[in-house]
Amino acid sequence: MTMIRAAITGVGGYVPEDVLDNFELSKMVDTSDDWIMQRIGIKERRILKEKGKATSDLGAKAVEQLFEKTGTTPDEIDFLICPTITSDMAFPATANLIAHKVGIKNVFNFDISAACSGFLFALETACRFIESGGYKKIVVVGADMMSSITDYTDRTTCPLFGDGAGAVLLEATNEDFGIIDRILSVDGSGEKYLHMKAGGSLKPPSHETIDSREHFVYQEGQAVFKVAVSNMADVSVEIMKRNNLSPDELTWLVPHQANMRIIEAVARRMNISKEQVMINIHKFGNTTAATIPLCLWDYEHMLKKGDNLILTAFGGGFTWGSIYLKWAYDGSKIY
Repeated sequence: MTMIRAAITGVGGYVPEDVLDNFELSKMVDTSDDWIMQRIGIKERRILKEKGKATSDLGAKAVEQLFEKTGTTPDEIDFLICPTITSDMAFPATANLIAHKVGIKNVFNFDISAACSGFLFALETACRFIESGGYKKIVVVGADMMSSITDYTDRTTCPLFGDGAGAVLLEATNEDFGIIDRILSVDGSGEKYLHMKAGGSLKPPSHETIDSREHFVYQEGQAVFKVAVSNMADVSVEIMKRNNLSPDELTWLVPHQANMRIIEAVARRMNISKEQVMINIHKFGNTTAATIPLCLWDYEHMLKKGDNLILTAFGGGFTWGSIYLKWAYDGSKIY
């Protein structure tokens, strides 16, 4: 029996037009371009400012571009998964709203909440559905409007985040391409270091929670930095070892874009060069579940059929993981 694999066969992306650069941010909070670049590596980030627009609108734009580039119609899609932590509302799922906006009808879709690792968790979920043989085409769209939960009076977190969405088309293939291996992990004890204090069932919204500014991202940076470097590097090195993949055989590392120092530390642990690492944190900042697909979107023209890619991320929860895949098409032919 021929093995069915799940392969990425197209990428779409979208970032809002409005740019919030470090100069403008320094007018809002006590920070500077030098401080942000030295500690984080972000020059600017995109912000969705249109009234009445939300995460589903970012996701829909990315999926529409994906359809246009791949010549795919909505009725070909078996279902859609949206990793996000900034849902339009508590319910219905943002995936439901994206599907409606792009014309995907009568098929199921759902959200995944795994913070910055969400795209990896959703990709693995979609992969297993395809490997079952019951599904042929699935859209995974990572989308987050992080500006909606960013405290622009907190100089430690507000430089980090931006808004955006990235979508991939995952298809069944019998060729030697697609997702080959994965390592995904969760440690719930990390909750105290990275979370949003209020807004859930534990601490529902109230005047008190709003006055206390508890509906924004809370992070203990030093603790998160140490664990992120260790865990992202460990799983990436492990996945290379168990697939007999040497550093020079790895075409691209596609890391979550949270902090340039984290990215550099992971690359050093993997013994790969900076030229093997996809980086666009300076342009978009941390878009949470959208960073990895936005990297694929940004670098698509450089990707070649058969390229070895490792995707890796770390996020709130704690969640982290790594996925090894062989790229399934020549990106340069899309342009």
